Amino acid sequence: MSEPILQFGTSRFLLAHVALFVSQALERGDAIGGISVVQTTGNPVSHARVAALSRPGGYPVRIRGREHGAVVDKVVVCGGIRSAWIADRDWTTVRRAAIEDVRVIVSNTGDTGYRLDERDSPDLLSNGGAVPRSYPAKLLALLHSRWQERPGDGVSIFPCELVENNGDTLREIVLGLATQWSLPEPFIDFVRERCVWVNSLVDRIVSEPIDPVGAVAEPYALWAVERRAGMELPCMHENIVLTGDLRSHERLKLFFLNLGHSWLAEQWLIEQRPLSETVLDAMNDPPMRDEIETVWREEVMPVFGATNMGAQAEDYLSSVRDRFCNPYLDHRIADIAQNHVAKVKRRILPLIELANALSMRNAQPRLRRLLTRHGLL
Repeated sequence: MSEPILQFGTSRFLLAHVALFVSQALERGDAIGGISVVQTTGNPVSHARVAALSRPGGYPVRIRGREHGAVVDKVVVCGGIRSAWIADRDWTTVRRAAIEDVRVIVSNTGDTGYRLDERDSPDLLSNGGAVPRSYPAKLLALLHSRWQERPGDGVSIFPCELVENNGDTLREIVLGLATQWSLPEPFIDFVRERCVWVNSLVDRIVSEPIDPVGAVAEPYALWAVERRAGMELPCMHENIVLTGDLRSHERLKLFFLNLGHSWLAEQWLIEQRPLSETVLDAMNDPPMRDEIETVWREEVMPVFGATNMGAQAEDYLSSVRDRFCNPYLDHRIADIAQNHVAKVKRRILPLIELANALSMRNAQPRLRRLLTRHGLL
């Protein structure tokens, strides 16, 4: 018998986020069970991680940073992962687990995780078929095997990729692939109606790996999960927030954390500041600190006040200050400044559009000048 949670990806983020939540919940009796993890890439480092995850004793997650103004530095042992498989080697085992025991599927497959591979075909759906190459095709193959033997029993699917409406997006890709492969309508109904595709937002900085397996992460962690009828959560945890308004959580992260990073990157570029400068360095520099605090207070916070989210915004901004002042995180602004204009468009322009919709057209002079410099306004 395998575990009820199937996790695609062995990234340090998942190890220090979802898998850690499940591990802590298991200790309290608040999880549906353990995790079987599937490694989908074939590089040697990934294989070494799977081998380490397969050994008993769990793995360490070191929590380092600031929380409520205090410094945190502790190690937590994560024992939630009970099996570790490599897709290309263990696909028959993965398929059998998906048929018999899996109730929840979690994924974080990176920026290109939803990209299809033209080499995948319906031939992969046979029991002796090769392993699908793309994650959507892998998921489709597993759901098809499940439907063939348990057509009334769907699963809850929780994508954790940083894609807007990630559950809905992944569902439509899988359904599109099923239609392209001319799969039967009862199966398409199973995917659409029996399986629950959940939009969610993950938020935690996981700064570095621990070899051979483990991670270093900041204290702050959030998994905001949009309520969906019939969904089954993998666990209950204090950092899991069930919400009917996922968009508000996305806006908090985008307009305080991400916008703050891009504001610092803008000043770093304009002033040609040192290549080695980190977010912590900037927060300890009085002029830089004054500027970003002014932007948060005078140009971002009023928008949340106008949407009756002032109290939530104050709480979130307090956590962002702790995160930006993390003494253990060497988050270089030069790294943040990569693809700067695209990030500015994604992180700042929506705030201005929201302000305009709220009749706040004369607000945000600093952010509007920034957008104008880049030809975005």
